[in-house]
Amino acid sequence: MPASPHPTELTCVERWERRAEVPLVLLALAFLVAYAWPVLNPRLDPSLTEILRAVSWTVWGAFAIDFAIRIALAEQRSRYILRHWYDVLLIAVPFLRPLRILRVPSAARLVNRILTRHLVGRVSVYVGFTALTCIGLGALAVLDAEQGAPDANITTFSDALWWAVVTSATVGYGDFYPVTGTGRLIAVGLMLVGIALLGSITAGVAAWVTQSVEADRRRE
Repeated sequence: MPASPHPTELTCVERWERRAEVPLVLLALAFLVAYAWPVLNPRLDPSLTEILRAVSWTVWGAFAIDFAIRIALAEQRSRYILRHWYDVLLIAVPFLRPLRILRVPSAARLVNRILTRHLVGRVSVYVGFTALTCIGLGALAVLDAEQGAPDANITTFSDALWWAVVTSATVGYGDFYPVTGTGRLIAVGLMLVGIALLGSITAGVAAWVTQSVEADRRRE
């Protein structure tokens, strides 16, 4: 009988993902610059705007190729596609293509490995980095959707950043609010992210307390 694979042995997909992780993070950052620059500076030179648009399409194509390779390497392809339905959506639907900026939080995994070793520390770094990233990207996305819209009150990045902070915290002062359908969808997403992050923080604190109590009991 052939020996079963070692439980820690990596699959072909996992090996590819590890090799491609850093390049994909760098590409995501390049996409973020190409996406954010015209949003923050609407009066950008048209030739530079075209270059940035070409960069964003190139990066989008690279992510599409990466996903195609992962599907080809997967042992159960249909199951892999179902588990990564969000990648299918973001790649296949051109309207949602700007949401490729959400690949940037994958850099949090690198921060996890480099900066921390304890479970609670990893969770804290991951949650903190994800929160800051989602707030920044949410501010960019809502500014992109709102600026230029009739009766818009979110017209500068500082306004958008303040709105993103209070929305993700589910406070919602009401001094700034989106008036477009896209902006409201972004608001819903930020609220859900805020609730999820609050739950993660609560779980992390509970795990830390539990570990502390168990450690005290062992010492006694």
